[in-house]
Amino acid sequence: MFIHKAFKFRLYPNQKQMELIHKTIGCSRFVFNLFLGKQKEKDAYWSITEEMKQNGQLSSNNWKGDYLNKYETIKELPELKKQYSFLKEVDSIALQKSVENLADAYSRYYKKQNKLPRFKSKKNPVQSYVTKHTNGNIAVIDDHIKLPKLGFVRFAKSREVHGRILSATIRRNPSGKYFVSLTTEVEGTELPKTNSAVGIDVGLKDFAILSDGTIYSNPKFFRSLEEKLVKAQRILSRRQERALQQKKPLDEAKNYQKPRCNRNRRFKGSEYEEESPSGKSNQ
Repeated sequence: MFIHKAFKFRLYPNQKQMELIHKTIGCSRFVFNLFLGKQKEKDAYWSITEEMKQNGQLSSNNWKGDYLNKYETIKELPELKKQYSFLKEVDSIALQKSVENLADAYSRYYKKQNKLPRFKSKKNPVQSYVTKHTNGNIAVIDDHIKLPKLGFVRFAKSREVHGRILSATIRRNPSGKYFVSLTTEVEGTELPKTNSAVGIDVGLKDFAILSDGTIYSNPKFFRSLEEKLVKAQRILSRRQERALQQKKPLDEAKNYQKPRCNRNRRFKGSEYEEESPSGKSNQ
């Protein structure tokens, strides 16, 4: 039995690599929005034709085909690169992945699993792109990770990466830090069935109490960082008039929120790197 496992690390790209990351994010967003716009035009024509059919003006509606053919759309990328030369500068697999994400979003929409896909905005505080592992283009070597087009990027290796690498997500968060999330495939061991059940009572004083008497205490991560967070927010409130010129206090306030979220994820079983406000990893 194979299972997927995620590993998240802090990236430390140089100036050239940061510029390429920004370009790749922008190009991935451009491709996503371009094909989404084309699909919306098709949907609009279908709606008009369907209305004419219901009014008896047309005998049939021939506009509606496949909602979005992933493979046919990917075949359009080479021609798109000829039209927009800047697309040649970035990872081609990341552009293909944008098309796949759009096709998956439409598939989920027609299965009523989520809402209709929306255009991506460059104003989103978290920006990212996804690339897939092909012919060893993603690899971990000592304290560097090899990524398509970026080459070797230094990263905070807080633990070993196990399994076969499937994909990598490069992300930039609101505080300007870069992270990479690796998805790997590892062989898992199926746990034996105990044929027993246990009740779980989730509370505030204690994190959880089991019906067999086991108690899991509440770590109260917010309390441990509350004083620093209040101080950072107090500085921010005093500088409201200079908010556009002075963004550092706002970033500091966000940075004290981030470790609390990360600690909660780790406590609940997720494998996230814990990030301190100073940018150093806590193990």
